Amino acid sequence: MFHKTAIATVFLFGLICAQASSDLPRPNILLIISEDHGPELGCYGDPYAVTPVLDRMAAQGVRYERAYVAQAGCSPSRASIMTGLYTHQNGQVGLATWGFRLRHDVPATVPKILQEAGYRTGNIGKIHVNPESAFPYDMRKIPSGNFARRNLEDYARYAGEFMTESNQPFFLCVNYPEAHVPWERQVNGLPEQPLNAKDMQLPSYFGVHTPELHESFANHYNSVMRLDSLIGDLLAQLEVSGKAENTLIVFVSDHGPDSLRGKRSCYEGGVRVPLIIKWPGKLAPNQTVNTLVSTVDLLPTFRLAAGLAPDSDLPGSSLLPECLTAAADPSRDHVFFEYHTHAAAPNYGPQRAVRGNRYKLIKNLRPNVPSPGYTFTLGKVPSLPEGLARAPEHVKASYARIAHPPAYELYDLKNDPDEFYNLANDPAHADIKQGLRQVLHDWRVATEDPLLSAEVLERFTREVTGITDRVDARNREWDYVRYFYENRSN
Repeated sequence: MFHKTAIATVFLFGLICAQASSDLPRPNILLIISEDHGPELGCYGDPYAVTPVLDRMAAQGVRYERAYVAQAGCSPSRASIMTGLYTHQNGQVGLATWGFRLRHDVPATVPKILQEAGYRTGNIGKIHVNPESAFPYDMRKIPSGNFARRNLEDYARYAGEFMTESNQPFFLCVNYPEAHVPWERQVNGLPEQPLNAKDMQLPSYFGVHTPELHESFANHYNSVMRLDSLIGDLLAQLEVSGKAENTLIVFVSDHGPDSLRGKRSCYEGGVRVPLIIKWPGKLAPNQTVNTLVSTVDLLPTFRLAAGLAPDSDLPGSSLLPECLTAAADPSRDHVFFEYHTHAAAPNYGPQRAVRGNRYKLIKNLRPNVPSPGYTFTLGKVPSLPEGLARAPEHVKASYARIAHPPAYELYDLKNDPDEFYNLANDPAHADIKQGLRQVLHDWRVATEDPLLSAEVLERFTREVTGITDRVDARNREWDYVRYFYENRSN
């Protein structure tokens, strides 16, 4: 285990089992997953986002200040949430729409585990992980991503129906299309008071500004604000069901914004996400937890809440002991994330990364090879060269590193939270770099990272970079799901 000592987890497991044996029913679990945004919420101190629903949830529960996804891509992130495994462990290394999938010996997923524990399970919105047969939900509605934002009121309506159909404890996952692109200023009158470009500033980690980008990101905020309203409708249905007092609610985004130095990267703008947990009567309200946590901790959290024993094969551990004690565990000093690809060849650029309380180390597995992902970003933000031409030299240098990644990137997140200054070759930081290199290597060994093998990395590179067409990708059988795991110990 990399994140916590087991003492608190075992203690709480005994506590929950004792509760389960009494008259207290097991809690319902409501997991809310949003798309493509970071902590652009009022409760995280964002000065532009108007998000009263999520702000209220945070005031009534626990807000995690430093929560991270396993990989900043839709399918890989969701697969890690649902399997409790890092992306290189579960196999979903890229988008499901490009045929990437879980390994053939599919690991147990949240709905399957809770179903076997006696829960009724439901999913509203996309799953976006292959194969979907690994997710045997009792109820499924709105199976697409719904990026056209059709009938948004149906998310809450279907949820309300599911919540009231039975007195059996339920697990319900609601997956909203916000704030995935295209960012819409208003849909069905939401948000009621949309932001304009003049009302907000771009995130500082962009480092560049263009009128096009500014106007576009204003609508990103509008998408987040619309999300907040939709979650309000969902929580209203939970109240109407009469089950709110015995429901554990978890809200998380699948990764950061689809913009500069965000999604498809290991930078903070891509991997840091909002995470809020509310459990009436069990978690003290208005807590802020600064411990480093990962979305691989969510499955262990659900297991513990449901009265199931901890699974020692999972790399994460339950967040509930920490929530219940409102105390950060000092033994958790590192969190890990990675990147493989998104849409095969157009985005391939494998990385492994670790951050501690102050420093982050990114290891580029194909150093000094031009990054196709940079070209992809240029296509999404045509005005980027214009903005870079006016940017300070340190910002230009940071984008040059994306275009031609070095072997290592080391950032001091205290003095350089936007990750503009690479300290990897600074002699004054040599010991810090070496220490993080060792921590990262040990994690890769313990989690049996297939790409530790130069031969496997080269084979995977050939396979992924040979695919540029999505139809071709979906119609083929990816071979990596076999050779990644041939020599796995379990």
